[in-house]
Amino acid sequence: MVSSDGPAPTRGPGSWRKATTRCRPTQRAVGRLVQVGRGEGEPRREGSWVVNPLPALRADRLAQDHDDPHEARALFDVLVAQGLRDESPTRAQALAVLRTDDDDLLDLVAAAGRVRRHRFGRRVRLNYLVNLRSGLCPEDCTYCSQRLGSTAQVLTYSWLSTEDAVAAARAGVEGGARRVCLVASGRGPSDRDVARVSAMVDGIKREHPDVEVCVCLGLLRDGQAERLAAAGADAYNHNLNTSEATYADICTTHEYADRVETVERARGAGLSPCSGLIAGMGESDEDLVDVALALRDLGADSVPVNFLVPFDGTPLAGTWDLTPQRCLRILAMVRFVCPTAELRLAAGREVHLRSLQPLALEIVSSIFLGDYLTSEGQAAQADLDLLADGGFEIDEGPGAAGARGTPGDRSEVRDPSVVASSEPGVTVRRRGPGTAVAPNA
Repeated sequence: MVSSDGPAPTRGPGSWRKATTRCRPTQRAVGRLVQVGRGEGEPRREGSWVVNPLPALRADRLAQDHDDPHEARALFDVLVAQGLRDESPTRAQALAVLRTDDDDLLDLVAAAGRVRRHRFGRRVRLNYLVNLRSGLCPEDCTYCSQRLGSTAQVLTYSWLSTEDAVAAARAGVEGGARRVCLVASGRGPSDRDVARVSAMVDGIKREHPDVEVCVCLGLLRDGQAERLAAAGADAYNHNLNTSEATYADICTTHEYADRVETVERARGAGLSPCSGLIAGMGESDEDLVDVALALRDLGADSVPVNFLVPFDGTPLAGTWDLTPQRCLRILAMVRFVCPTAELRLAAGREVHLRSLQPLALEIVSSIFLGDYLTSEGQAAQADLDLLADGGFEIDEGPGAAGARGTPGDRSEVRDPSVVASSEPGVTVRRRGPGTAVAPNA
């Protein structure tokens, strides 16, 4: 597995200084490392990462010219040093990450992994989605299979009963999840909906008091976040999805500001704010960086990164713009921008990262176990195998020692309907909540 315990082992201190000297004619915009109690030009240590001081490195040059690998590695040193101090990069630095060359990809993953392990070690939090109400949403979000006017052949059903919701959550917890995410389609909940979901939260908490419950019901009105918190909810999810500048390109029935307001309402009620993004909708590098910076500024504790699942019957059907390498660069950029957040690998990972999913685990600290709202993920046991094979520990929650991922009988993940293919494709969910088929947990 990719890791790094310092600068590239083939470079001693002398040769590293020589390499950084060659960068000086092109340095300007990334910003200086702060020298702490040392003279100009002397190396210092950030944790176990040895940092050599550089004059300001020109990130815009790196974004345009990938010929000098020393510039990329110098940038990664700066980003690691900042991340170990829980500091975020500048916009120019974040853009430079997205524009690094494939030749530098493993160094980038190693650098982002240093920041990840500084706060989260090798722990991975497992989350489990329960779709409480599916389809027939009045909003027109272009990426969504449940949108107004969608002809995607997804499951549609009204509210699960409290008993069914608790049973679905139980399946996820028994599979290893320590956060259950209760999600319902729609613009936002009525007060009656909030009361209904509050009963579900209470039922889950009574049965699993140590399990976190995150709720995602759309746009919130006054007092609704407070009622969910009083029922025992721990977090509220509402994604920003893309930058403010291009939000109108993906939705016209509500505004970016509405989403920001809902995240702020949740945080104000004492709920942990969970908010993330979707990549692969035709956005620019600038859009990705701007939404990541906005999530940082909102103080999101959990940041799910989704990769577009382009359902047939939606405006973005057939949009396959991402490569596994691009996905890893996006994850690394978000890790640097949000160094203290629980970064979650979310929908689309199986079809976009494919065989590079293990590398993504070096960057993120959280994944969804099993299926998503309307699409199927790979078999839950395959997720546990990924963790075990990479030497990761399942985060059991506060006060619990991490348990190693446990490899299972691999024969159960050979069914092509539940394993991500090397060819693009979307598998519509036909099991779990809203069906008579056992969940994938």
